[in-house]
Amino acid sequence: QAQLVESGGGLVQAGGSLRLSCAASRIILAINAMGWYRQAPGKQRELVATMTSGGTTHYADSVKGRFAISRDNAKNTVYLQMNGLNPEDTAVYYCTVGTYSTTYYPGNWGRGTQVTVSS
Repeated sequence: QAQLVESGGGLVQAGGSLRLSCAASRIILAINAMGWYRQAPGKQRELVATMTSGGTTHYADSVKGRFAISRDNAKNTVYLQMNGLNPEDTAVYYCTVGTYSTTYYPGNWGRGTQVTVSS
C-alpha cells in the first residue's frame, strides 16, 4: 500500500506563497500520474493540479498561472508551489497518486495538509 505524506501547509497572508510537499513511499512517483486536490469547508472537493507520468501538467482554471505542480524523482516527492494566494484558496490540500487517460483517476491519498490564507 502506497503511503503519501503531505507537509508545508500553514497560515499565510493574501498575496503570499507556500510550497506543499508530498513524500511517497512504497510507490514510484516517476511512473505514475499525480494530483493535488483541495477541499474547503462546505464545498466540494476540487482537483487543482495533475501531472502525468510523462510530465504533462494540467490545472484548474481557479489556480492556473498561480500554482505549479512538480516532481523530484530522486526524492520520490511531488510539490505544489502556490503563489498569489487568496482567501478562496483556504482548504485542506491532498496529495494523490493515480492514473491518467483522458481524465485523472486518484488511487492513493495522503491525509492532507491545511492551508489558511488570511485577508
